[in-house]
Amino acid sequence: MDDPLAWLADTARDRRAAGLRRVLSPRDVVEPLVDLASNDYLGLARDPRVVEGAVSAARTWGAGSTGSRLVTGSTRLHAELEEGLADLVGAPDALVFSSGYTANLGAVTALSGRGALVVSDVAAHASLVDAARLSRARVVVARCAVPADVDAVLAAADESRRLVVTDGVDSVDGGLAPLAELHAVCRARGAVLLVDDAHGLGVRGPGGAGLVAEAGLAGEPDVVTTATLSKSLGSQGGVVLGSAAVVAHLVDAARAFIFDTGLAPTSVGAALAALYVLRAEPDRVTALHRVAAAVAASARSAAPSLGVADPTAAMVPVVLGDPELAVAARDACAAAGVRAGCFRPPSVPEGTSRLRLTARADLSDDDLALVDRVLHEVLGPIVGAGPVRTGRPGMASWSEQL
Repeated sequence: MDDPLAWLADTARDRRAAGLRRVLSPRDVVEPLVDLASNDYLGLARDPRVVEGAVSAARTWGAGSTGSRLVTGSTRLHAELEEGLADLVGAPDALVFSSGYTANLGAVTALSGRGALVVSDVAAHASLVDAARLSRARVVVARCAVPADVDAVLAAADESRRLVVTDGVDSVDGGLAPLAELHAVCRARGAVLLVDDAHGLGVRGPGGAGLVAEAGLAGEPDVVTTATLSKSLGSQGGVVLGSAAVVAHLVDAARAFIFDTGLAPTSVGAALAALYVLRAEPDRVTALHRVAAAVAASARSAAPSLGVADPTAAMVPVVLGDPELAVAARDACAAAGVRAGCFRPPSVPEGTSRLRLTARADLSDDDLALVDRVLHEVLGPIVGAGPVRTGRPGMASWSEQL
């Protein structure tokens, strides 16, 4: 009998040839590397207070939530976390999901549906793109960085239910969406603006309240915010923040909430403890931006021709173009003592493979000195070897398939 999965070998071969094959690399408990690859922006994942929050929650509530949020999976700890998150960002209400991915799936699908229009940013995160696909709404891809483009789409639309979805802080290059201008367009055209602030929470806004709060849109009835608890808060899980009516609707209609097991108490306890630390130590946000600026300055000094820009969030992209070159640079950094992120298609458009260096608020001056030395050792020879292979930045491959 012919093997019905024989095509997997051909696909794997093609990926290897293109330099796009991926492998899992388990970390050790203790690594002698300065971490510039994780999303632990505020350095809270190993903070003793956050760890104790998880341990205490496990002792009190058990290892798992035991069911969906609508059955046995909601605890008083979940409610406390939702209240704290809503208070931080200035939203009327909040609903915690098992991940940022499911939060986006739940919010987009429940707020759109058949007969609705979803306007999705050209560089939207994969979770937003998948949510748009599952929504059964008509989907139009637009450049949310250009609010006039979104306005043109909405002006030509017949649907009465309209949802515009975008990342607040781009997950790859840290670019900031023009949220105030987008919201003005949405309000004028009767659309809801949904902002994924996963990379803005704890990074932008007053006290780390996020980019939505920074734009002055916190609490607006036609703005919905999603975020993850796995980045600045060092834990796991996701959240949707908006009006009480939106949250009540999600409880009734969001399949990613109704049919999923509730977030484990350990993750809830850790996120809640991290939230308390952030409220008590807002200077961590300032420290994060200081570290990001230092990393960008080192990369720019090491390879001026790469055009590394001043960061607006936690990430510093170093575009190298060729995927194999990006992998080689990542491996060279690791061998010299720095763990760097490596982004290749489909995470970024063809021709823009890169290192993504992410800052952490708790990096020391000694750590930054090592980063500076390693970037000069690695990037200098790469750029000196000849022109970096880059392509014209364009639409990420998952968006092209909408």
